[in-house]
Amino acid sequence: MLRLNNSNALYQQATEYLPMGVSSNFRFWGEGETRYIARGQGAHIWDVDDNRYIDYRMGYGPVILGHADPRVNAAVVEAIQLGTTFAMSIPEELAVAGKISAMCPGVDMVRFANSGTEAVMHALRLARAYTRREKIIMFEGQYHGLYDGVMFTSTVGIDGWTSNRYSPVIFPFSSGIPEKFRDLIIMLPFNDAEVLSDVVEQSWHEVAAILVEPILGNCGGIMPKDGFLQTIRDLCDENEIVMIMDEVKTGFRLARGGAQEYFGVTADLVTYAKSLGNGYPVAAFGGKRDLMSQIGEGVSHGGTYVGNRLSMAAANATLDIMQQTDALANVANNGRKLQTAIREVLSLFDIPYVIEGHPSLFNIWFAEEPPYEFRDWKGSDHSFYDAVAAGLIARGVMPEPDSREPWFICEALSDQDIAETAQALEESVRAALN
Repeated sequence: MLRLNNSNALYQQATEYLPMGVSSNFRFWGEGETRYIARGQGAHIWDVDDNRYIDYRMGYGPVILGHADPRVNAAVVEAIQLGTTFAMSIPEELAVAGKISAMCPGVDMVRFANSGTEAVMHALRLARAYTRREKIIMFEGQYHGLYDGVMFTSTVGIDGWTSNRYSPVIFPFSSGIPEKFRDLIIMLPFNDAEVLSDVVEQSWHEVAAILVEPILGNCGGIMPKDGFLQTIRDLCDENEIVMIMDEVKTGFRLARGGAQEYFGVTADLVTYAKSLGNGYPVAAFGGKRDLMSQIGEGVSHGGTYVGNRLSMAAANATLDIMQQTDALANVANNGRKLQTAIREVLSLFDIPYVIEGHPSLFNIWFAEEPPYEFRDWKGSDHSFYDAVAAGLIARGVMPEPDSREPWFICEALSDQDIAETAQALEESVRAALN
């Protein structure tokens, strides 16, 4: 049993000043379980009680190289000596924008943001301005940030799915969201090309954009069926709809050119964050010149901290590493080795399981069949996953406790880390079965 005395003491103090004792709702794991982290290095983090964890959360994905990567940190330390925030242009912006454009298919022009949420918000504004339409098609189980216009889900956490795949009942996943935003969302099942085609045929004249995560980054890493992303591309071309690929989690992780390169489908607009800066706060959106050129011609975009020197230095160094080394191949190889180790452990038990996702972000599904959409999560034994995850964390291996969040792999993960993970997994599964 891990000692959490210092974390618990900090939590009690924090509740005086921070709602729920944390700065983000998702960091609250319950009284007595909420961790406060002291430091990170490579594939490991240590909490304030000096418990060490092999980290598979990686800050929800941005730490692609490893915590405190010395190559990125050195660039940041050098840059901040020159001042960080001027609310004016700096040369580093051009360097980073040029690298993104060179690496990512179809990205002619780029603007920067501070978070994935902001990047999505600005991409949607561009799409609506370009098409002069307002509705957005989204997919069940996808997450596009904490922006009122996209904070909707279909009956998550509610027993009994609606049987209507064409118009599922959707709910905001926060109070305080105006009801009018619901009317601008068309929510559909992921990976169902037939339903998508039928709905676009009926409603194309109202639809500004189809917003899609190429992999369900908040639903266990569900991959697109062969041809699904191309169907979106074709429907957008045929109906003058903007295709927005939300690559906040997949960008600079699946490949140097992200999911667009990996799946061979080019969107009109793309959003990036997370792996772009190896944990430093930086985001971007970009795409075709005719769309991006609307900025300044009626479409507003800006921000005090946008393109600040700290973020640009981190992004510049991270992209250099990805361009000049085999970092992403190493990440994927680490993921494949971990997947093999997981299969070897789970084969010891008479339980159904599926490993779903890309080697760099994937999850374990305790189910008979591979998942294809969010509704499949409801049919998996996610309560058993939760028990296994709790056991792993207690043994010093840190996946996200929520079964919908993938395991994120970094370059710094070692063979010894994988061996320790396998041992902890075997012990955790045995404990969960008893």
